[in-house]
Amino acid sequence: MDVTLIAVATVWGAVAGTLVPRAVYRLSVEPEEDWRAACPAGHPITGPLRGWVGAARCATCAEGATAVVGAPDVRASGAAGEAGDAGVAGDVPPVLYRPSVLVPAVTALLCLTLAASTGPRPELAVWLLATPAAVLLALVDRRVHRLPDQLTLPLAAASAALLGLAELLPHDGGSWPTALLGGLALGAVYFLLFLINPNGMGFGDVKLALSLGVVLGWYGWVVLFLGAFAGFLLGSLYGLSLMLLRRAGRKTAIPFGPFMITGALLGVVLGALGAK
Repeated sequence: MDVTLIAVATVWGAVAGTLVPRAVYRLSVEPEEDWRAACPAGHPITGPLRGWVGAARCATCAEGATAVVGAPDVRASGAAGEAGDAGVAGDVPPVLYRPSVLVPAVTALLCLTLAASTGPRPELAVWLLATPAAVLLALVDRRVHRLPDQLTLPLAAASAALLGLAELLPHDGGSWPTALLGGLALGAVYFLLFLINPNGMGFGDVKLALSLGVVLGWYGWVVLFLGAFAGFLLGSLYGLSLMLLRRAGRKTAIPFGPFMITGALLGVVLGALGAK
């Protein structure tokens, strides 16, 4: 076990995880909206990469908290109020715009697990790059039941391209053609489920299945089946538990993306361990 590799992966996960809450806040919006452009008080979100990179903390609000008593409150202005209301309007629950300790910790733990199971193989770089995006997708889907196209489609394309590069390097543990076929196969299965029951399976799940199929297919068809089955099983158990607790009915929609991603993580870990 390469302790240095695991340590670097863990640090990467922790650092990348600190950037996730801001993106979660911005993307947790109604389906007809692309993303939030302002904090809850109406201040524009700015920073590197058009405000997508940075901690989940509004600098203007932080400065206002230290202002003298009696200074104008920006949250009371008409423009700020309109922008703030637009950010949380509709059926979307309020999403706090503040740093999180749990998200970096979970992201670091996932990266640690992947590094320990994969070892010094080139596909590990792909897993580490995809992990923060997977955490981001899971959190957004959990909050607002949507998987944004801005993440699902680029993740599928990037996973396929990066794994293609990984196969060109020595000591890789998978197959790029099988990964591509796996993405198409899992995407087709979810698309069929969407056609059969569009109220129970969102089209965002279909798009997410493309990238998860590529990742799982890298280690072969058995891993693809196990990872996909684990996602279905976890989602079914969650739905059943809600019904038993009378917190949901048979037609209640649940966010399926987090379970798909968790199942894929389990599949990748098993596949990586089997490839050693």
